[in-house]
Amino acid sequence: MTRLPASKNGRCTPLNGQFSQGGTAPYNTAFFKLYIFEIMNVRLTQEQKIKVLNSTDLYAIMQQVLLRENKIRRNQEHFWVVGLNNANKILFVELIGLGANNRVNADPPDVFRMAIYKLAGKLILVHNHPSGSHEVTDADLIFTDHMLKAGKLLQIDVLDHLVITETAYTSFADQGVMDELRKSGLFEIMGPEKQELEAFKLETERKRAEKEKAKSIAKKMKAKGYDDATIKELTGLSLRIIGGL
Repeated sequence: MTRLPASKNGRCTPLNGQFSQGGTAPYNTAFFKLYIFEIMNVRLTQEQKIKVLNSTDLYAIMQQVLLRENKIRRNQEHFWVVGLNNANKILFVELIGLGANNRVNADPPDVFRMAIYKLAGKLILVHNHPSGSHEVTDADLIFTDHMLKAGKLLQIDVLDHLVITETAYTSFADQGVMDELRKSGLFEIMGPEKQELEAFKLETERKRAEKEKAKSIAKKMKAKGYDDATIKELTGLSLRIIGGL
């Protein structure tokens, strides 16, 4: 199992998929739905699609992503998933959750969907603490352990979890936490959750295959002179995807 080399920097609250910095307010579902359109692939420049050698490399990218947000949005908690290929090069950064000022929800299907779709063999979890604290909490450990074991079942290696602020970060891997969690004995996925995750992986792989087939058909249609609107109607692909073929 490949690990990222430790850097000298490095130090987060989820419970049952929920991050919190100690606040007591309930998770605001309506608030989350208001920003559901934000759950997307974060656009990176070619310069940002680097080979990640250590946590400092990744923090440099994620700090830029966080600082792109306006001041009000930076006071909300974000949860990103960073997908890497087998050479540790960034394939994608996906914002999968945007919460209130102290918590955000994330479940295994949310965390691993894009990785399965993009064929990423490795993931790094990242979330920010608007309070400015990047201390590791018990809830962070529970959440990370759960995702680590879910990734093992799905054959996707969760390498690290970074807790970031605008000026600093903590890396679980740098502190040896990821190695400890691998040996924890908790969250060994079995029973109904194992069946659900295996079914989820198969369904995601099926959808990916269907989309790739549709894109192949669309390319042939474009080559034969079909207009984009007709291709969209016959393949179900979006005009954005068709335009990029």
